[in-house]
Amino acid sequence: MTAINIAEKLASFSEHWSPKIVASLNDYHVKLAKVEGRFPWHAHEETDELFLVVTGKLSIDIRAGGGEETIELGEGELYVVPKGVEHAPHAAAECQILVLEPAGTVNTGDAEGVDMAPTTGEWI
Repeated sequence: MTAINIAEKLASFSEHWSPKIVASLNDYHVKLAKVEGRFPWHAHEETDELFLVVTGKLSIDIRAGGGEETIELGEGELYVVPKGVEHAPHAAAECQILVLEPAGTVNTGDAEGVDMAPTTGEWI
């Protein structure tokens, strides 16, 4: 067992919106991702999803209760999107994030016809 250096793991890849699994706990995966631009609207019907900003700024558009709002996150801030809530993360410039969600969760959730390949993440 060794400590995981988040900065080193983030430096090991450059793709955007392609989560990398760095650890697991119970039935959850700890994932790192670099994001820039807009991710499609989607929801995860069976699980909450935690976003923690490591570097940069992340915005998460939320559709709930018949309205929309935007959650703004800076470095060191986190937000939990409740299960079943439609959301669309986006970043004007590259942002590095940590995501916590159950193992096997597909990043695109219930989105259909998206330009990105759905993934559950790969181990690094």
